[in-house]
Amino acid sequence: MASIKLDKVNKWFDDKHIIKDVTLDIKSGSFSVLVGPSGCGKSTLLRMIAGLEDINNGTVSIDGLVVNELAPKHRSVAMVFQSYALFPHMTVFENIAFGLTIEKRPKDEIKERVFETARILQIEELLKRKPKQLSGGQKQRVAIGRAIIRQPKVFLFDEPLSNLDASLRVQMRVEIARLHDQIGATMVYVTHDQTEAMTMADEIVVLDKGEVSQIGPPISLYKKPANEFVGGFIGSPKMNLIDSKVSKKSKQGFEVGLMKSVNLAMNGSPDNINIGDDIRLGIRPEDLWVNSGKFKSWKGKVIIVERLGSSTFLYIDKEGEPLIAETNAESNITVGDEVEVGFDPEKCHIFNSDGQIVSAH
Repeated sequence: MASIKLDKVNKWFDDKHIIKDVTLDIKSGSFSVLVGPSGCGKSTLLRMIAGLEDINNGTVSIDGLVVNELAPKHRSVAMVFQSYALFPHMTVFENIAFGLTIEKRPKDEIKERVFETARILQIEELLKRKPKQLSGGQKQRVAIGRAIIRQPKVFLFDEPLSNLDASLRVQMRVEIARLHDQIGATMVYVTHDQTEAMTMADEIVVLDKGEVSQIGPPISLYKKPANEFVGGFIGSPKMNLIDSKVSKKSKQGFEVGLMKSVNLAMNGSPDNINIGDDIRLGIRPEDLWVNSGKFKSWKGKVIIVERLGSSTFLYIDKEGEPLIAETNAESNITVGDEVEVGFDPEKCHIFNSDGQIVSAH
């Protein structure tokens, strides 16, 4: 196991500033996930840790050692890529053993470590097969096995599940999380899928346009987003973000008006908003009250109903994007119905015109 520290790391491609003063402290033995939309720099950052991309300035340290000038093979890291990159002419055994074979390790040691790796990944029966005889999930296990057998200090995963179908993705998420618990290695995992991030990570690093937007445990980012970007990115369905305006303010609190008919009284008196300011109100679908008579409410027409078995999501027509509200699975609300939606002020997040949080409860 090893800690990873990045100190004001930057990366340019020609005149494009891709990674901007990123500072991270990844704890030894942790499972950290880098998440963000396509093009935010998360894979580039992972490749910089691995030594596959040069660092323009700043430092990367692994286990206390600055590795900027070290070749990838000397960093004690192993990387699992989006593509399986298996040798088609080799058996599973030979693919897993490849690194040790190149190092000219004794045959008995190679055999023992391959079988131990296969046991951990539950692929013992596949060792004599060729890659073309494997399913996508089996190929990904072999790719992970090729990394495990090297016994590195750090495992790096670059969107390893993106080529799998939905059911296999769920299965492999469980397998990778179980593997982390079993071997206790430091793992850094890149994904654009915030569901993967929420379900697997000890700590999530949210990247936006090459900058760190927020770092923290999954539930902290979900409950207390630091800015509008994180609030809208983390969560599925995503947080509702509603254009609003500050209508009143006092020492005790302030009031926001939204959708022309709702005025919500909020506690606190933040310094960075004033009467008349445009703000955005964020609220999770599960925090809205449908036809309950609770809280100040707004009426709208249902345009889509998503029944997921355990719950039902209503998409309610309004100016701009629809308002999404979660209700119980047995709800008999249908498309075209008018519903009353209540807003709990204690569950609202207020973002200023710069997208930064000004009030969260």
